[in-house]
Formats: sequence, C-alpha cells, structure tokens
Amino acid sequence: MSPVSSSAPHGQWPLRTVQVLGGGNAGSSAHVRSLTEGLVARGVRVTVCAPVEADRAYDFTGAGAEHVHVPRSSDPAAVAALRAACADADLVHAHGLHASFRAVLALGGRTTPLVVTWHNRARAEGARAHLLRLLERRVVKTAAVVLGTSSDLVDRARRSGARDARLAAVGLPGQRRPSLTLGCARAGGPPSHDDPDRLRSKVRAELGTIGRPLLIAVGSLDRHRGYDVLLDAARAWRELDPLPLVVVAGEGPLRPVLQRRIEDEELPVRLIGHREDVPELLAAADLALVTSSWESRSVLAQEALHARVPLVATRVGGIPDLVGDAADLVPYGDAQALAESVVRLLADPERRELLRERGARQAATWPTEDETVAQVLSVYDELTQPRPLA
Repeated sequence: MSPVSSSAPHGQWPLRTVQVLGGGNAGSSAHVRSLTEGLVARGVRVTVCAPVEADRAYDFTGAGAEHVHVPRSSDPAAVAALRAACADADLVHAHGLHASFRAVLALGGRTTPLVVTWHNRARAEGARAHLLRLLERRVVKTAAVVLGTSSDLVDRARRSGARDARLAAVGLPGQRRPSLTLGCARAGGPPSHDDPDRLRSKVRAELGTIGRPLLIAVGSLDRHRGYDVLLDAARAWRELDPLPLVVVAGEGPLRPVLQRRIEDEELPVRLIGHREDVPELLAAADLALVTSSWESRSVLAQEALHARVPLVATRVGGIPDLVGDAADLVPYGDAQALAESVVRLLADPERRELLRERGARQAATWPTEDETVAQVLSVYDELTQPRPLA
C-alpha cells in the first residue's frame, strides 16, 4: 500500500472517506481507482467498499486504499458490512444507484455526509422501472450532494428531489496510449518496440482487414447498446468495395442472437468477445461507432477522440455535450442515418481529417484526473469543514 501523508488540506486530522461501489460498472470502478490515487496523494485516508473481484480488477489497495469486501447486494449481511466500514468515516461517497442505496441503508440514523455520483442511468422496464425511481428519490433526498456525469443526469436528480445536484468533472481515468504490442495484455508477454504503423498492420492482419476499412464498436452485448441497429445498418455496406468490416469487442446476453443474424444475413460484422487491447484495436480503426440508446460519458467516444479516430455516435444522453462538433451524430435507432453517415465518411478523407483535428481540440477541453480530484475535494471540504459561528 502506498504511504499516506500525515498532513491533509482539510483541517487538523487526515480526512477519512469511504468510497462505495456496486462493482458492476467498469467506468465507475476506473473512476474510483483514479479518485483513490488522487485523494491518497493529497493526504486523505480512503476505504473502498466493493466486491473482492473489483479490487482484483482495479487494485484499489495498490492505489493506497484499504479495501473492504462488500457483496453487490442489499441483503442485511452486506448492509451490516458496509455499516461497520463507515463507522468512523468523515464522509461517504457512493457511486451508482445501487451502491448509493446500500450506503443510505448503512448510514441510517447517522449524520455522516453522503455524496453520490451518478455515472449512468439505471435501465429497467415495467414494475422494476417504478422501483428504481423510488430508489432514486430515496437516495437523492438523503444525499448532501449529487454529482451527475452529464447534464441530463443532473436534471434527473433535481427532478427526483435532490437538494444539491451538480455536474461532475470526470476525467478519463488512466488515459491510455496504445502499448505498441498486439495482445500483450492477453499473452502476458513483454511490451514490443514496434512502431505505430507496424502495430496497426498487425492488428488489421489479425482481424482480416488488410486492404479494407475497419470499424470498431466496444461494449457489452446488451439491448441498450443498439447493436441490432448496427447490424441493420451493416446491410447497406455489403455493396461497398472494398467491403468494410465492423468489429464489436464485448460480451453479453445478446451474443447468440447477434451471431445468428450475422451468419444468416451474411453481414460484414465480427464479434470478437472481451478484449484487453482496446487501445490497440482503436488505433488500427478507420472509424469508431457508438450506437447506444443512452450514454453519459462514453469511454469509447473519449478514447476515440484522444486517439484521433473519427467517430459516429448516437445523439443521446451526454454524448452531444461530450463530443461537440468533433463527431458525426445520428438519431438513436435510425439504421439508415447510421449507414449513410458511415458511407459518407469512408468516402470523404477530408471530412475524416477534420474530425480528427476537432477531436483532438475537444479532448483538450475535458477535465483532467487532477481536476476531477480537485472538484471532489472541494465538495468534501464544504461538507466536513467546521462552519464559522454567525
């Protein structure tokens, strides 16, 4: 564990915070890992309450935190474990709706300030959707501050009764550069010293896209990702010469359905499963695609703009604010608009270069990890510093 400074910018004692994670969202887990590192470096004591699998994947202890295993459940045992971990906390910060609800239960009757960050919108239908709305109201009315990673999440919190809802500054955690090796994370081998052009050729050869455009999408194979619409759009690309290939990195419950459609309709799409080399895949791509029904701060969109890869994305959630004019935006569910945007971009190298330049400029406006930590610390200060007597 990294050493923790004995001095802190919050008063006479090191501030102790508890970060609560559900463990199911990669974006929020990476954010907590980054936040932990920044807080510890500034003298804050951090305990991360999350399933043990999350600590294995994101190494919160390696970032200087104490890790406490709390299952991804709201049963009495999980709530009791969380209550014990929060016993001497100066402040509790929960990430995501379910983790926030567990924190509310664990803090019942205590005056410990609760900060909540919403990274995404919970999705459900029917009776479960009504239950989630009740949980949202309970959480936001209990939280001292709700931070939303997009303006529509902030608006949703306010409509649900939040007394203080703000836009979160969220940097892209651990902004990665291609490691200049193909599959080294999977194979465990040492980094290669190949140059970027050689790396690109290796990746494209592996995927079978030498001499043809490569389009990449990344994300779990779930309904909200819009991959059914992507397959509809791919029909229009079968007539192009050379034929573009769409590569989808991710796993999920819809894989059998999507794979059957790809085979039955002979679509130029490959499902390649979960990958640890997404930066390398992205660096080799001609276009990146985000087809979701809703996103807050899409990690793929951010990585595409950082990597100067032209992006086509749905005009939903926080994406328009995130990318500005640095991407081609299309309506969600409109396969024709998606297909036409892709075909136009593949035929227009000048437009692709313009998007690359705009993407680099837009990425430079996003908050850094340091700015993210600074905003969070300012919120913590507001809630924990003694107030002067009137």
